Amino acid sequence: MEVNKGDVVLPGDRVKDITLNNEKEIVILGPGLRRDDDAIFVCKVGILKKREPAVYYVDSYQKRYIPSRGESVVGIVTQKAGDIYKVDIGASEQASLSYLAFEGATKKNRPDIQAGDVVFAKLLIASKDMEPELVCVDSQGKENDLGVLGTDGMVFTCSLSLVRKLLNPECPLFKLLGKNQKYELAVGMNGKIWIKARSVQETIAVANAILAAEYTIPTEMNKLCAKIEKALLFVA
Repeated sequence: MEVNKGDVVLPGDRVKDITLNNEKEIVILGPGLRRDDDAIFVCKVGILKKREPAVYYVDSYQKRYIPSRGESVVGIVTQKAGDIYKVDIGASEQASLSYLAFEGATKKNRPDIQAGDVVFAKLLIASKDMEPELVCVDSQGKENDLGVLGTDGMVFTCSLSLVRKLLNPECPLFKLLGKNQKYELAVGMNGKIWIKARSVQETIAVANAILAAEYTIPTEMNKLCAKIEKALLFVA
């Protein structure tokens, strides 16, 4: 069956409105799509979407994360094996993180990481035939917001579709929450979010607002944030 942008798609459907040999733009295939010669096929259930200029993907309700190279993820360190840390990123297998994958790290200057620590990292290697590998530096070797997150924050899990919604530049939630709340946030493409606010009550309230945003349209975000403010005043 041939499908177009905006259609509900099933595995095996062929996408007919993607032109791979277009010299004017480079087409990027995101999650849920695969290429077979010059044809594009769907490999998961969901809605076929396009993000400008030419990024196509299948938006589906999914919690199991499939690692993809270059994506930023929030993970929890589970153990240390020699010079490698094992990190749970919510995938089918744990990822590895070298002690040298931090800014300024050397054999004598190793990062102080313990089991249970939360890290914000980028996937350097992501292949179905290899163990995922993480780094906490960018292409210039700088930390750039990556690394070990605070020990007194909160980590919770949401669907991957909510993460894509939150990271959409048109989503106003974080700006609206930031008007009256002070918080730090790290959103991983793996559906894990780390958050730290001024108090435990505020941290939980902001986390609840984020989870509620999955079923809230952008025009209703103001009302959602107002409810959070009212709830915090009642607690105080």
